[in-house]
Order: sequence, then C-alpha cells, then structure tokens
Amino acid sequence: MQSNKVSIITPLYNSESFIAETIQSVIAQTYKDWEMLIVDDCSTDNSKSIIEEFIKLDSRIKYFRTNAPSGSPTTPRNIGIEMASGRFIAFLDSDDLWECNKLQLQIPLFQDRKVGIVFSNYEKINENGESNERFIIAPSQVNYKKLLKGNVIACLTAVYDREKLGKVYFTKQGHEDYAFWLSILKRGYVGKNAESVLAKYRVRKSSVSSNKFKVINWYYKIYRQNEKLSAIISLYYVSIALFKSFFKYVK
Repeated sequence: MQSNKVSIITPLYNSESFIAETIQSVIAQTYKDWEMLIVDDCSTDNSKSIIEEFIKLDSRIKYFRTNAPSGSPTTPRNIGIEMASGRFIAFLDSDDLWECNKLQLQIPLFQDRKVGIVFSNYEKINENGESNERFIIAPSQVNYKKLLKGNVIACLTAVYDREKLGKVYFTKQGHEDYAFWLSILKRGYVGKNAESVLAKYRVRKSSVSSNKFKVINWYYKIYRQNEKLSAIISLYYVSIALFKSFFKYVK
C-alpha cells in the first residue's frame, strides 16, 4: 500500500460517449498522487481504444477487462479494489465527472481517526452534460444509525481509507453501494462530508435506480438480510428512506 495514494475505481460498459470527459476530470485533479483503474465489463463499443490513447499520455491510468459480462458495476468495482495499490479507494463511474479540487479537499479529512469515508455534495447534469442547477446537499456527517434512515453517500463522491478499514468489497445486490457504506459505518466509523459540490452525476434514461418500486425492495432486503432488522423496523426505515429520497434538499 502506497501512503496517501488514491486508487480511483471506474467500472465501464459501452461508455464511448462519456469516458474521455470522465478521464479528463481525473487528470485535472490538483491532487496528483492517484491511479485510475478502469475495469471494462466487456464493452462492445470503442471505449477501449479511447482509453488506450489516454494510457499513452498518462501511466497512472490502467485498463482491465472482465472475463465475461457481469451486467452490474459490482464485479468491475471489486476487481478494481483487488488491483488497487493506494491507501485510499475512490469511485467514479464512466459517465460521471469530478471537480478539479475534489481529492485535494477530501483526503485531509481522513486525519480524524473516526473518519472511514469521506463524501461530498454533487450536481445532477443531464445526459448531454448540461446543468440544470440541481445540487444535492448531503449532511455534514453520518454514522451507522443515521445512515439507516437512507443513503446520503453518493458513490461518485465517496472515498474510503483502507489503512483503517482494510480492503472492503461490494456484495452483488440491489443498491449495493448503500449496503457497502452501512457495512463500513457499522464498525464504528463515521462518514464526513467535504461540504462542497465536488462531482457531477449524469442522469441517464437507462439509470437502474430510477425505478422507485425496485428501490423499495432493495432497501427492505438490505435491512432484513444484511442488517438483520425485524420486519417492522425494516419497514420503518424504508418509509423514512423513501420520504428522504423524494424530498432531497436541492439548492
């Protein structure tokens, strides 16, 4: 493990329209100690060729490919985590973007021993990358109990410290990122918000999480199966999480 190096995990599938801009947002980081691990889930478009051109220019960018299509970001993310050499593990999907000062503002927050995850606020942009001034503002800090009331940690904004946590992997299930954060904070750590808008989330028509009925089922299974909560308590948290998801604080 290399001290203070950030390993950026990017799962990819047929993102030729977006991956160049995503990579450029990483190269533009004012924090320079990073590697970008792009894990291709057997794309059939021109994504690989685009990435190879960037690799020629910057050796910090690395390309991997799954043996067979997995159909979800879980397997590519876990491959990236396995290959990561950095102390910090960050996540950035192949169609999303970072502001240039994201890592510079986030990494110092890990000096607090209680902080296991650092995240940030973010902006929603449309499929064409256009802004509609939709800013999602998360709480300044969350612990396990607070996170049970709904996921406020956006994956594209999150970084975790494996010096404190070891390597943590995703489980293949609906809303896998929420289950992932809960598994970390359940160990007594807190998540800290850098309290700036540091990323841009591209809203696409094909977004898996856009189906609210699926989300309800995913939440319930996480509470019942992962967190071992009773049916009544699980329904209580589902209702809170759904209420919060419909009325996110948008500034």
